[in-house]
Amino acid sequence: MPKGFFHVPKAVNEPVKSYAPNSPEKAAVLAAYKKMWNETIDVPNYIGSEEIRTGNTRNMTAPHDHQHVVGKYHLAEKVHVEKAIASALEARKKWANMAWEQRAAIFLKAAELIAGPYRAKINAATMIAQSKTIYQAEIDASCELIDFLRYNVEFMTQIYNDQPKSISDVWNRVEYRPLEGFVYAITPFNFTAIAANLPASAALMGNVVVWKPSDSQVFSAKIIIDVFKEAGVPDGVINVVFGDPVMITDTILAHPDFAGVHYTGSTFVFKEIWKKIGCNIHTYKTYPRIVGETGGKDFVLAHPSANVKQVVTGITRGAFEFQGQKCSAASRGYIPQSLWPAVKEQLIADVKSMKMGSPEDFSNFITAVIHEGSFDKLASYIDQAKKDADAEIIIGGNYDKSKGYFIEPTVIVTANPKYATMETELFGPVMTIYVYEDAKWNETLALVDGTSEYALTGAIFSQDRYAIEEATLALQNGSGNFYINDKPTGAVVGMQPFGGARASGTNDKAGSMQNLLRWVSPRTIKETFITPEDYRYPFLGE
Repeated sequence: MPKGFFHVPKAVNEPVKSYAPNSPEKAAVLAAYKKMWNETIDVPNYIGSEEIRTGNTRNMTAPHDHQHVVGKYHLAEKVHVEKAIASALEARKKWANMAWEQRAAIFLKAAELIAGPYRAKINAATMIAQSKTIYQAEIDASCELIDFLRYNVEFMTQIYNDQPKSISDVWNRVEYRPLEGFVYAITPFNFTAIAANLPASAALMGNVVVWKPSDSQVFSAKIIIDVFKEAGVPDGVINVVFGDPVMITDTILAHPDFAGVHYTGSTFVFKEIWKKIGCNIHTYKTYPRIVGETGGKDFVLAHPSANVKQVVTGITRGAFEFQGQKCSAASRGYIPQSLWPAVKEQLIADVKSMKMGSPEDFSNFITAVIHEGSFDKLASYIDQAKKDADAEIIIGGNYDKSKGYFIEPTVIVTANPKYATMETELFGPVMTIYVYEDAKWNETLALVDGTSEYALTGAIFSQDRYAIEEATLALQNGSGNFYINDKPTGAVVGMQPFGGARASGTNDKAGSMQNLLRWVSPRTIKETFITPEDYRYPFLGE
């Protein structure tokens, strides 16, 4: 084994490309988009060194053109999930003992592959199968993923460097062991970066993984798999299975070597997983790590001193980028009466200016929601708002799924601060606003804090420092990421560690050292140089 205290390249955030007219990156991503659009791919399960095709397949389609098939993926059966677990545990024998710098090199290479030869491809895949605009795809599938991979390596070295105090005759050391067993990664459709990071962060720390991507994200997951393979992730370290989430989860959670779950998704599903782990606790060889980032009902709160244009931009970007399909998306707003006329006017003008359609057209700000289930749910809430006396739709409210799952960006104004769309996570381009009396600022702070079960992100807009201080204190438990004079989305790896509490998750902060610490089991080693040879202590003398 090489000898030396190795230093990894300093982590830097990947610059976001502009994709301006006539730029080389625009030409590259459009070429990749057209090529991938006109192909159909076949995605197997990846178990150990095998690509397993079961013949039981599902189509992959584009949300903005749901009749267009871009490929199919094969559904695993229980026997394949069991095989994935066995492959992971076999791979662990070598992977857990591999020198850390070798693991680091693999994921640093993966970052550079995405920054270079895979950039257009992974962005195009995210545009096609998740209906992200090029800008949303760029900051997610390219930049955030690259940042995760680079910073995780740096965070790993910081963890390993954190050592206890020693004295001249005693050397104390802490070894950061991988978990004993395997990790289960469950990833969502909405962020390609999250889909890659959840298995990769655990694997980087020496763990082996069974990864179940979202059925709606398999197209870009295939690119992630290709990158990991080219970067040198050994067979069996990250096994990938598709199919029935209940069957896969039940099979995994019943295994004695289950050591942890890394999850991003709905609150309900996460609670059900936690319950199953509790019911199976006597089965496991170790206490599993349970790490989850779940839902949000994220707020924008404007103080009477706020700048109107800043508030409106925070709402429009926060609520409608990627059709509001972010756990951090703004979905409830609190605007003072004194500002409401100006905010309303600017908000209507901005939303009316937004174009909607295919992400292939770079002039579109809004594209489609992910699938028919999401579309139907959103349409039902919009229809109900049209009927309710305490709600008014001031902009949007239309929808159409004849070609793609298109929901207009919609703003609901309610006289009821506990109206359904003020409390319920919709996960779509629907923003609900409550107009409060200026004099009731303190009451509104309490309202913001107590309205939702979630506590993921939130934003306050104010030019009054006392008001900012009041809100920061009053809402300290209301969000895990709190934004002052900015939209409540867009956390950057290494800058704003991301996660929330209450029903929003375990707040284990993706994009920070805190998350990686969950995937190790420290061992303290004490070595004594001069070992006592007589049991008698001085106090025993006469």
